[in-house]
Amino acid sequence: MADPEEGVAADGTIRTGAHRGGVPAAFEPVLTDAVAFAGDSGASLYVYGSVATGTVRPGSSDVDLLSIDLPEAAILGRRLSARYADRCLGVEVAAATGADFAGDTDAAYGGRVFLRHYCVHLAGPDPSTALPAFPADARAARGFNGDLGQHLRRWRQGLESGTVAADLLGVRVARKTLLAVAGLVSVHDHTWTTDRARAVQRWSDLEPDLAAQLGRLLDRRSRRPIARTHIVLRMRELAVLCSLL
Repeated sequence: MADPEEGVAADGTIRTGAHRGGVPAAFEPVLTDAVAFAGDSGASLYVYGSVATGTVRPGSSDVDLLSIDLPEAAILGRRLSARYADRCLGVEVAAATGADFAGDTDAAYGGRVFLRHYCVHLAGPDPSTALPAFPADARAARGFNGDLGQHLRRWRQGLESGTVAADLLGVRVARKTLLAVAGLVSVHDHTWTTDRARAVQRWSDLEPDLAAQLGRLLDRRSRRPIARTHIVLRMRELAVLCSLL
């Protein structure tokens, strides 16, 4: 669900609707259990996405958590997904390390932008408190796609080894491609958005010849069957799109 508050603040920095008070009461038990699991491990835990912005749809949305230096992040996700199947599609726990946010690479910069503006702190040390508000600019857009190389390598490995289902891989490639399109829209229009549907509509207006392809990418989220050759083509398109940022 799109964040209606996402955009550019008066000072030119990124604005989002992610805040602790916006979490719906129905999802507080999920967060409480996640915090209890982390315990005194020293790991950091955050919630982001529709739960953090209060736009979550009970029963049809995921709960998205970010962990930093939590070795058993995958176990946490499986446990919470099973426990709260009555109110969400699943609990996804992204696993990161403190090193992922350090340095001058696009990926590290994008990680800091994401942590500062999209994540709501739940437990453990909170490095986001030391981060400034980030400008809504081309560097931030590149940063949000700075991990492209890592994704491409994993996708190719999954495709070649057959360890990842083609329909699931198609969803991942489509979502990442459309995030790059959102970055292009943000830079072109001097705005800020990560809304994939909005990005498709706007870029289709700017590039009518791409409208049909962008529409198909947006449909990929439905996990309908997709041919292996189409996945390879989407990977190539993604690399080209990100090179424009």
